[in-house]
Amino acid sequence: MRDQQDNRRDFLRNSLYSAAGLAMFPQLTPNAYGSIKTVVAEQPFIPVAPSRIKFAVIGMNHGHIYGQVEAVTRGGGELVSFFAKEADLAAAFAKRYPNAKQAKSEAEILDDKSIQLVLSSGIPDERGPLGVRVMKAGKDYMVDKPGLTTLEQLAEVRKVQKETKRIYSIMYSERLENRATVKAGELVKQGIIGKVVQTIGLGPHRMNANTRPEWFFDKKRFGGIICDIASHQFDQYLFFTNSTKAQIVASQVGNVNHPQYPKFEDFGDAMLRGNGGSGYIRVDWFSPDGLKTWGDGRLTVLGTEGFIEIRKNIDIGGREGGNHLFVVNNKETTYVDCSQVELPYGRQLVDDVLNRTETAMSQEHCFLATELCLKAQKNAQNVSTVS
Repeated sequence: MRDQQDNRRDFLRNSLYSAAGLAMFPQLTPNAYGSIKTVVAEQPFIPVAPSRIKFAVIGMNHGHIYGQVEAVTRGGGELVSFFAKEADLAAAFAKRYPNAKQAKSEAEILDDKSIQLVLSSGIPDERGPLGVRVMKAGKDYMVDKPGLTTLEQLAEVRKVQKETKRIYSIMYSERLENRATVKAGELVKQGIIGKVVQTIGLGPHRMNANTRPEWFFDKKRFGGIICDIASHQFDQYLFFTNSTKAQIVASQVGNVNHPQYPKFEDFGDAMLRGNGGSGYIRVDWFSPDGLKTWGDGRLTVLGTEGFIEIRKNIDIGGREGGNHLFVVNNKETTYVDCSQVELPYGRQLVDDVLNRTETAMSQEHCFLATELCLKAQKNAQNVSTVS
């Protein structure tokens, strides 16, 4: 037992130093070791599908709700109504979607038999209980991440989902709504980098503290930094390694630079191991103001015959825009233009609502990704206590 504790302390002590060392490594220019082949991942244009289901929104405390609505609309969903307790949020949403009816209460939406799917980006600790009410009302549920904030909530949601057979889908947008990550999934399945060995997911974010609501700084409300931001990376780890079982090797969190917010966490990382490969995750609120986007999110998928690197939001080496995908194997180094790649999640989710299938995301995958991030959060060591 003591050896395990010593190993864990070594990981916790060294992970910050290793991350810092990587950050100091010089950026490679495109011609550093020869030319990089560029290809365009072309796919046929997929138009917005005609209305196939009716859906509604309850709770819009995070701007992710707009991406959620757009995804379902692309897939054939018709937004018919919405409800928010906050008048200012409701007014902004109504302006964006003037054809949707503003409901007088949550119950009005849950009692509407014509509505098949409910979306939410409410305050994180309220998302799970709302999902239970939605499923008990006979509707499917698609929620922003984190979809749950405690293991107790997860147990209740699992129980109700099993009883009702409704869909509880968490929109992990860093995979499902990022064209380069979607393309990377296709390439990995094709075996272009061999068998996956490990994923490294980095999720830095910019604070913009003056724009954040009060709940944003309260760990009880947002669940902690690993529960919140890193839920994306746990989803990607399971997806790319094809793991169906996994365990947390070690995790740590801390509030290292924001003492004015004592209930906040600005740094977290975790190491995990599963039946499909290993993973390392780091998330933080330290994106500098000089960066042209909110965060230089990256994903590296290491295989036995090569690796894929995704720079989700920006290429600080000079390319414009986001969705940058690099593939390196034993034959060549390739840059893949993913601007035309379809985002299938919304279409697949609508299919699942209609056909009672699991093409967008299996229910077990959804719950396992959540379980792992909640366990990593709950058992994380605080960096301020590391000696």
